[in-house]
Amino acid sequence: MKQNLASSVRFILLLFLNVECLNEQSPPGKPEVLKCRSPEMETFTCWWKPGSDSGLPTNYTLLYNKEGKEQIYECPDYRTAGPNTCYFDKKHTHLWTSYNISVKATNEVGSNISNPHYVDVTSIVQPDPPVNLSLQVIQSAGILYLWAKWSPPPLVDVRSGWLILHYELRLKSEEREEWETIFVGQQAHYKVFKLHPGLKYIVQVHCMLDHGKWSEWSSESYIQIPNGNVQYKREQQCNPDNIQGSPLEGLSY
Repeated sequence: MKQNLASSVRFILLLFLNVECLNEQSPPGKPEVLKCRSPEMETFTCWWKPGSDSGLPTNYTLLYNKEGKEQIYECPDYRTAGPNTCYFDKKHTHLWTSYNISVKATNEVGSNISNPHYVDVTSIVQPDPPVNLSLQVIQSAGILYLWAKWSPPPLVDVRSGWLILHYELRLKSEEREEWETIFVGQQAHYKVFKLHPGLKYIVQVHCMLDHGKWSEWSSESYIQIPNGNVQYKREQQCNPDNIQGSPLEGLSY
């Protein structure tokens, strides 16, 4: 009787261990294509989220084909944009073309593939934020205003005229919760009036191309609005664009 009971216990333990081993050694979980983004309508990157690895080494392959074409291609560059990404350079980016993108996960037991993710480059354009935001307080003809300047994101070639950026600026004093957002247009500078003397302001800008989404907001820039009169050196009064250095350089109170 005891021997039969011991045999039954051993059988149950072995069955349990076999089930556990089968659970550990199973095909990988289903990966997910999170998003694709083009910063300048010439290249784009896709990001994916791995599924469970089932405790086994798992290899991921991004596969795609183009609308109306049967041939399947593999990701041209897994390194440039970081882990779990695929970067498409100019040679592999074609406008007005629909891409059918999937990610395949494979281990020694089996494989799993994501749901298809359809991409048209013109619909995923989101530039990087503007850079080099600088702030100056200027007083001209008794009127005090804030002069904000910035540069377009480096990847967007605006000099050729093929790509046109539009900008928005937002600002608020440190004491307030709500931002005031101003549509600037195509110019990379703006004058802000109706400032409150003695307050410190936070300013950001973002941009978008004719097609696509607004970029993320730029890094925050800060400036203190003086209480007294502001006077600039004569050579700086003519053109605020010539002003360089820290936000308050050249000011006297």
